[in-house]
Amino acid sequence: MSQLRTVQVLGGGSAGSSAHVSSLAAGLVARGVHVTVCAPAELDHAYNYSGTGARFTPVPRRSDFVSVAALRAACTTADIVHAHGPHAAVRAALALGGRRVPLVVTWHARAHAEGPRRRLIRLMERRAARAAAVVLGTTSDLVDGARLRGARDARLAPVSAPVPHLPAAAHTGKARAELGAVERPLVIACGSLVPHHGYGTLLDAARLWHELDPAPLLVVVGEGRDRAALQRRIRNEDLPVRLVGDRADRAELLAAADLAVLPSSWEERSVVAQEALRLGVPLVATAVGGVPELVGDAAELVPYGNAEALARVVARLLGDPRRRAEMTAAGLAQAAIWPTEDDTIAQVLSVYDELTQPLAARPR
Repeated sequence: MSQLRTVQVLGGGSAGSSAHVSSLAAGLVARGVHVTVCAPAELDHAYNYSGTGARFTPVPRRSDFVSVAALRAACTTADIVHAHGPHAAVRAALALGGRRVPLVVTWHARAHAEGPRRRLIRLMERRAARAAAVVLGTTSDLVDGARLRGARDARLAPVSAPVPHLPAAAHTGKARAELGAVERPLVIACGSLVPHHGYGTLLDAARLWHELDPAPLLVVVGEGRDRAALQRRIRNEDLPVRLVGDRADRAELLAAADLAVLPSSWEERSVVAQEALRLGVPLVATAVGGVPELVGDAAELVPYGNAEALARVVARLLGDPRRRAEMTAAGLAQAAIWPTEDDTIAQVLSVYDELTQPLAARPR
């Protein structure tokens, strides 16, 4: 049998989808599949697709003629094209131009937009769903959404984030000292500084727990367009909050925390939630999107946008080490039932095998 050839297509790429493609490419190459990754050049620098054994072809996120032509050239000999996200799927469908090459689409996240852009995204999602032979949704709500938008075949396919390295206790102690949290509780939030991640509500909560003794330090790991506005609030309201930007040692900072918080308005299969539970860090998160399905009973969930509820739960947990220890154990147990990277790769490969069988041999 000839070697299966697949092209993985990314647009801008969220952190979760970009990391997933790196893991998927490495796993497929290890199983004898020829893999080409098409993505913006900066993603190769960040996620090292070239180092997985895959061929990397830089393709800008744009949908202009030059970008589509580059995708078309990369897909010339493909047996399967796998796009990650609706934007990448529409571009891949344009590149295939009606060729009878199966298109698989993984939906990792729901797009966040309002007004005309929201309508444009919905149109893009419908085109992506209808162009795909199979849509793989990382959460049940994304699978339901794909079906509503016309997907012929939509399946649940949870994506496993790479398992973070557990830092040594000495490293976590050093991280707390660096952040200034040796004699006070440390609360960590991770994610880009954009509106849907809920940092405005988180700062409201930090203002409410300012009166705790000692007041916990909130550290936010990430960068984004809201940084100046958030920093201005922190300064003007004298909040116990530090914005530390993007950090290569994020896992060490997270492991050093007494609590992790995830205040987003929407999350699917949150990488931050997965990292926190795997590291044994108690998690307080908003009950949105795929979060309840992901964490089960292993995290404390609060309504989105409710600063009082968030502050109340954080204060209660910081004063209850026994409950935090219970959450640590529950988080590790929950993480143990998540699919592994090998499980994820095996599921994707089974879809590829199914789609490349002769029509007469396919299951009915």
